[in-house]
Amino acid sequence: MQLILNARAYNPDTPKRESQVSITLLQLWMPIVLGTFLAWIASALIHVVAKYHNSDYQELSNEEEVLTAVRNASPKLGIHMLPYCADMSDMNKPEVKEKYIKGPVAILTVFPNGLPNMAKLMPQQIGFFLVGCFLIAYCATQALSAGAEYMVVFRFVASVGFLAFGWAQVPMSIWYGHPWSTTAKYLFDALVYGLIVAGAFAWLWPGAA
Repeated sequence: MQLILNARAYNPDTPKRESQVSITLLQLWMPIVLGTFLAWIASALIHVVAKYHNSDYQELSNEEEVLTAVRNASPKLGIHMLPYCADMSDMNKPEVKEKYIKGPVAILTVFPNGLPNMAKLMPQQIGFFLVGCFLIAYCATQALSAGAEYMVVFRFVASVGFLAFGWAQVPMSIWYGHPWSTTAKYLFDALVYGLIVAGAFAWLWPGAA
């Protein structure tokens, strides 16, 4: 049986695979930089021009009362769960169950007071795209060789880019109460970023020597 399997595995008529030239991350610095820039521009257009994320947030009818209550509580910066449970086992306690049933159940994120610091946030957003493009490039070096066809590079990078920029948003709807419509919009954003970065990589992909 072993001899039969080996005989089937070996086919002398099978054409030999042409040698493939591997590439390094250093060779992909141009598509990494261009992909980062284009994705950041796309993000700016989505949030400043298209503005379809404006509907992600809703206004409270008693906003001033809520603001006053939170302000008086002086919560620390960060994420707060209402009702608060130090451990999942606490949810079995009658008093905790009553709080959940009575509601509201919410997650409150407290930011520093003042307008958003764009001088700090923008570089972080660019860094997000830069690290994402770097990781995409690393995956590409493991799967593609120099001289790969445009659409081969495009399809691979677009797929990895979509996963890199968007798939982690899904648990936000599973566990943190984000509407699925909001998550769908972020997944659409990720698709846009992935396609744009894929175009940059496919265009500037190193040719075979």
